[in-house]
Amino acid sequence: MSPDFQLAAPLAARRIVVAMSGGVDSSVVAALAVETGAEVIGVTLQLYDHGEATGRKGACCAGRDIRDARAVCDRLGIAHYVFDHASRFSTGVIDQFADDYVAGRTPIPCVRCNMGVKFTDLFGLAKGLGADCLATGHYVRRVDGAAGPELHRGADPARDQSYFLFATTAAQLDYLRFPLGGMAKGRVREIAAELGLGVAAKPDSQDICFVPDGDHASLVKRLRPEAGTPGDIVDEAGRVLGRHRGLVHFTVGQRRGLEIGGTPDPLYVLRLDAGRGAVVVGPRSALAVDGARLSGINRLGPLDAPLTAKVRSMAKPVPARLDGDWLRFDAPEYGVAPGQAAVLYAGDRVLGGGWIEETVRAFSLSNAA
Repeated sequence: MSPDFQLAAPLAARRIVVAMSGGVDSSVVAALAVETGAEVIGVTLQLYDHGEATGRKGACCAGRDIRDARAVCDRLGIAHYVFDHASRFSTGVIDQFADDYVAGRTPIPCVRCNMGVKFTDLFGLAKGLGADCLATGHYVRRVDGAAGPELHRGADPARDQSYFLFATTAAQLDYLRFPLGGMAKGRVREIAAELGLGVAAKPDSQDICFVPDGDHASLVKRLRPEAGTPGDIVDEAGRVLGRHRGLVHFTVGQRRGLEIGGTPDPLYVLRLDAGRGAVVVGPRSALAVDGARLSGINRLGPLDAPLTAKVRSMAKPVPARLDGDWLRFDAPEYGVAPGQAAVLYAGDRVLGGGWIEETVRAFSLSNAA
């Protein structure tokens, strides 16, 4: 039994709500919860029109996923409820996703979803059902520290999802349980197979759940046609080097898709100028930044000491320090994009993080001839 389910009173008198997406992870969480002897209730949020996702394997909360979640609950003998939160998801996540691209930012909809619809709304539902905790299938660890619960990376580096949960509040962390945080994905699938769960071999979710075919640009242009307005590709001096087919197709650090020939060195996207509708490009060296200004900083631990910062979900954490709302890197960092998150760590512990609003060029570059 996972230590994440150890509560103060006898579990037989407890109630656990499990957030169920229809995938193998949340299904195994539900099975582990049942083994504790507590009453278990599975809850699934329908977050968008699943008709658009027909035929896409692994799409979170699509029609097939709701059916899979219900089948697992039937197998485990627990109640299952589906709540329609599509309208709130549309305004709080999908619209924000499209607006960010129009503004020349690179959004992370999974964080927005966790901050709003999933944790906020699920918390309300779970507490309304009288649950003692809300359990999810995220690969992170909740560790009891001297000052209360702490958020730590998942034990399996390949599955760690701590970057996407930096905005979890202390109050939410106190109520949450993450039974899979100490497991490897392979073991989770083994448990599902041992229990005869039909989702044991189900593919993992890929990309963004509300983008049926992975083509985010088409979705954004349908919602915000101006995101597909062609414009100039310019260098830092403002010289026009070519044309682009819409800001939605680009992000800071990108090299492919520029379709500019005749330059001696490879060019990268340095920034997106939404006001001019221009993509500003330059050599890789011009991507180096000394720091980034953060907004919406969430604190889960002390941020006044040396720490490491992760500025993209697939990036390695780098040494940094927080000075007010400015994150200062010990060495120049590359490809830091407004709209992404900077997540702060002390070892494996998540200290918090914030949204990247702007960056400052590396000192040696900004003062070069």
